[in-house]
Amino acid sequence: MTKYFTNNFPITNLHKKPSIKSEIVTQMIYGDSFLISKRSRNWLKIKIKEDGYKGFIKNRKFPKYLKPTHKVNKLKSKIFKLPNKSKKINEISFGSKIKVLENKKNFLRFSKGWVNKNDVKPISYKEKNPFNKISIFKNIKYKWGGKTFKGIDCSALIQIFLNFNNKFCPRDAKDQVKFFKKNIRLKKIRKNDIIYWKGHVALALSNKKLIHAYGPMKKTVIMGINQTIKRIEQTAKLKVIGIKRL
Repeated sequence: MTKYFTNNFPITNLHKKPSIKSEIVTQMIYGDSFLISKRSRNWLKIKIKEDGYKGFIKNRKFPKYLKPTHKVNKLKSKIFKLPNKSKKINEISFGSKIKVLENKKNFLRFSKGWVNKNDVKPISYKEKNPFNKISIFKNIKYKWGGKTFKGIDCSALIQIFLNFNNKFCPRDAKDQVKFFKKNIRLKKIRKNDIIYWKGHVALALSNKKLIHAYGPMKKTVIMGINQTIKRIEQTAKLKVIGIKRL
């Protein structure tokens, strides 16, 4: 069996090159898994299991693959030292996956501490509408390469909700637009259609509104579809290159 490791930190940055100054191309959230292709004293060259993304992470102590039992179903879940809310020790982001070791009243224990039962769902759980909760990221700051409540980019916003619902989704907009095959015309657009520009993506919340992690506004925002198309055309000189339906 291929030897995977599991990310057991709330956020692990994946850099383009083995340097802290190198661009962060994506992040692993808690419970993501990866293969190591090269080791040095300070860096690991890896490939993320969930989306095949390659890059460099700092060489830290990671456990062998842990098969998760549950996943975080809220914007963030607090980790407590004990099965009560007296001492918060950390937080993990939406979509993070944990292996539950113990169950006590309203709390579940995993390797880093205790989380509230209401914050998680079983790993097999799926929602009828995969983007049902996407608005929890409204006003979260825009961060290139980000995938969490501390900062997220446009393509991660699409990917994390599909991943949460056990569907594969490429990490970058340029790969997503090729991966999703069903094309839609703008006048037929409806809720959950995905709109692509070169290097950018947004999700239709209805036939009038969309949500996207939008660099120029430095956060995740809900805007009018026509207003956004016009604005991106004027400011970035980019036209819509595809509208996809799952």
